[in-house]
Amino acid sequence: MNNQWKPNSWKEKPAKHLPTYKDVKSLELITKKLSNYPPLVFAGEARNLEKQLGEVANGKAFLLQGGDCAESFSDFHPNNIRDSFKVMLQMAVVLTFGASCPVVKVGRMAGQFAKPRSQEYENKDGIELPSYPVL
Repeated sequence: MNNQWKPNSWKEKPAKHLPTYKDVKSLELITKKLSNYPPLVFAGEARNLEKQLGEVANGKAFLLQGGDCAESFSDFHPNNIRDSFKVMLQMAVVLTFGASCPVVKVGRMAGQFAKPRSQEYENKDGIELPSYPVL
């Protein structure tokens, strides 16, 4: 297997729990549009996090992980993310003081959008709903 990373290398891997979009043309247009956006996380940030998690693994730092995983789409709002982030920072201050060591903060915001599903549809009060947005 070729382990050389490239932007489309994910397409060569087996994928489970992915939606089947009926409108392939719209999917291609959206994928192309998203490919022109800047990354959400830059390589240097990922390398820094890896180093910090190494400190956690070696007992030299504390890991604080927080956020949502099942929020409703209507809850996804900048104010909610800001408020969650603020609480995490406040918790980190207390932990830094109490543990006398650095605190690595990891947030999971709007995780509902990327969470894999085991079924194409789910039932909610007898109503069948798509697990993923419909294109």
